[in-house]
Amino acid sequence: MNRKVLILMGSDSDSDTLSHMQPYLDFFGIDADWKVSSAHRNPETTADLAKNAAKEGYAAIIAAAGMAAHLAGVCAAHTMLPVIAIPLAATLNGLDALLSSVQMPAGVPVAVVSIGKAGAINAACLAARFIAVDDAYMRLKLDEFKKMGSRLKK
Repeated sequence: MNRKVLILMGSDSDSDTLSHMQPYLDFFGIDADWKVSSAHRNPETTADLAKNAAKEGYAAIIAAAGMAAHLAGVCAAHTMLPVIAIPLAATLNGLDALLSSVQMPAGVPVAVVSIGKAGAINAACLAARFIAVDDAYMRLKLDEFKKMGSRLKK
């Protein structure tokens, strides 16, 4: 089964917030490739990463960005894979990124999770749910997670 996701962040500075998803990815057995690619500063690279993601064996793309937060939308425009947006706090506490992420045109869907740390964790959990559609092991892990109160033991 394909248990690999592509995680894109708009800037290196986003890695602190996104690091909160790693224990959840580990719990679910999801491999991840982490890359920095800005929708505005590296548009061609971002488009290429999204276009090639399915061919590279990814099950989903997780895109985290703040401010204008167009990263997830650009990815969704260039792939058929599920794209999960994590809005990140910047100048307006993440409200600008949330609105940019959620306001997608019809036919170009992006799944948007909450802002910041909780969003990073929820993105990992949502990726597990996408993978679980065709993966019995992932369904078992999600059931185990539910029985743990939907949180990892400290």
